[in-house]
Amino acid sequence: MVACSSCTKPSCQLSRTMVDQLAFTEINAQRIAVVENCFGASGQPLSAPGRVLVGEGILTKECRKKPKPRVFFLFSDILVYGNIVINKVRYNTQRILPLEDVTVEILPDSVDMRNRWMIKTTKKSFVISAASYSERKEWICHIEECIHQLLQKTGRQPSKEHAAPWIPDKATDICMRCTQTNFTMVNRRHHCRKCGFVVCHECSKHKFLIPAIKSKPVRVCSLCYRKLVSERIAIEEELKRHERQFHDAVPQYDPSSEDSDEDPDRQGAWPLNEDFYSSTWSAFHT
Repeated sequence: MVACSSCTKPSCQLSRTMVDQLAFTEINAQRIAVVENCFGASGQPLSAPGRVLVGEGILTKECRKKPKPRVFFLFSDILVYGNIVINKVRYNTQRILPLEDVTVEILPDSVDMRNRWMIKTTKKSFVISAASYSERKEWICHIEECIHQLLQKTGRQPSKEHAAPWIPDKATDICMRCTQTNFTMVNRRHHCRKCGFVVCHECSKHKFLIPAIKSKPVRVCSLCYRKLVSERIAIEEELKRHERQFHDAVPQYDPSSEDSDEDPDRQGAWPLNEDFYSSTWSAFHT
């Protein structure tokens, strides 16, 4: 991880005072402008009041087909990453993760990747690895410190809901649900957006709206679909139960109660010896 001037010390503790001092400096603005230029018109603007570029580096991201290098930029409030076209010159496919939604988790080494850890958010979770143990430790320390400072400033609680990471295609040759279908050029692999399992077409024919992941219905496996439908039905039944309780607790309107609540002294028929129009309506106009 290549740190900016605020992170040159070996310690991972990034003071809020240090970030505040750098927030409106020329050197910080220049660094952010360089990152924006590398992404070009395809990327979103990254300059924002109070935002500081904490550090940057290349990490290996566990993608669907195989692990691939990706460039990462840690800001005081967001984590940005993208594909490398020409290092330090051109990047594309920019992705921005608000740090308020980010949680990190250390993972054990695998056959293909060492120094692994997971970045988890409500919309997307994925596994990455660093070149060394010390680099992984530095990244995690800086990210967690930025998250801590940001949550203190906003008053928000850490996110507890996270999207499941996708299991790589090569992890299995058969459907992880039915365990019967072998994947071939014809029988393609699909991923359940809820659990991340690699499944066949027959086991992932359903779609379900998961607002935290996407505003449109997404592909889910048959097991997750049944669970999601069951949860939705349970929520609807609970809402109906609360409505019934509220309806039973509120007194119902009784038209006859209007007459019964009148003052007893004022009850009775209009006097027969009085002319209503002469005593009220005519008097009003007079």
